Amino acid sequence: MDLNLKGKRALVCGSTQGIGKATAIELANLGASVTLLARNQEALEETKADLFSSSGQQHEVLVADFAKPDNLRQALADHVDVNNPYHILVNNTGGPPGGLAIDAELEAFRIAFNQHLICNQILVQSLAEGMKKEGYGRIINVISTSVKAPIPGLGVSNTIRGAVANWSKTLSNELGQFGVTVNNVLPGATATQRLTSIIENKANKAAKSVDEMEMEMKSEIPARRFADAGEVASAIAFLATPSAGYINGINLPVDGGRTASL
Repeated sequence: MDLNLKGKRALVCGSTQGIGKATAIELANLGASVTLLARNQEALEETKADLFSSSGQQHEVLVADFAKPDNLRQALADHVDVNNPYHILVNNTGGPPGGLAIDAELEAFRIAFNQHLICNQILVQSLAEGMKKEGYGRIINVISTSVKAPIPGLGVSNTIRGAVANWSKTLSNELGQFGVTVNNVLPGATATQRLTSIIENKANKAAKSVDEMEMEMKSEIPARRFADAGEVASAIAFLATPSAGYINGINLPVDGGRTASL
């Protein structure tokens, strides 16, 4: 298989922790030059220092806040003018807070829509023309298994993730002819800071200990464990390689078999 990304440029969002950071590390290991995008300059620089660079890669950082789409648009405009073309875009940002959809404030939906779909659209519009000219593009959206089966207690997230999934499928139809693929990776329960927060919230509501809730959640997974962020990153990285060139417009669960639907 051709897994070599030497000479390719990748932009990875939310890349200072969790799945985003693990993905940036894996892409760099495969030879890509990686631009790390997040809102914390110090954390970005720390992550950059961890990236493999012995294949001549030139790694960079880009500071932007997904809570402010106009801020992201301006940061990209200044950056892309100098650094295009990009070949790989990994759209990844933290999920909305939990809670029932019926109880959610309208503002919660607006904020989540901006942070996920609108910012993703800004990123794609900034990079897609360069990908088309190169005849090589990989757009990978890290979303959630909720696009296959809504997750109880994540009303806003279920709604917005579904919108992103259908946006992605639409783009895959529009860009496929140019050698640009668009796919979604759907992580299951992954050992990240977000999962820790979810477990603690569930435990409090159920009047159970954190350990009890963790064991309960693991019992719902055929693999009987949570994913490591690197396992999700491996799936993302494969979709970014030349060998994945005919995989387009799919939802790829990386969930240990938890999702009840095919």
